[in-house]
Amino acid sequence: QLQLVESGGGLVQPGGSPRLSCAASGFSLRDYGIGWFRQAPGKEREGVSYISNGALFIKYTDSVKGRFTISRDNAENTVYLQMNSLKPEDTGVYYCARKVLYGSEYFEASKYDYWGQGTQVTVSS
Repeated sequence: QLQLVESGGGLVQPGGSPRLSCAASGFSLRDYGIGWFRQAPGKEREGVSYISNGALFIKYTDSVKGRFTISRDNAENTVYLQMNSLKPEDTGVYYCARKVLYGSEYFEASKYDYWGQGTQVTVSS
């Protein structure tokens, strides 16, 4: 019954600041690290951000540092990605995924065992 559901995407103008949500069910989110990935049109999936269980270890890919903020609310079993100052190149399908309990390659998709269906973020005027 494990499930991850992303929400919060849509059409946004450049400079916009949507917040994506990743709601988990069937397991306790506080026990797992969670990653955000995105896939732009015509490009391969890339890691965007990672947050450890307990939120003491956080990573961002260079292109979003200073603009995106990952956080978690374990009481709500939800991880968030606050996206600020969006650019057209941020366009893509955003996925959250559950990190396996071993390995330190936080932006490698093979280190994640459960994925949401994704939410589309389109940055355009």
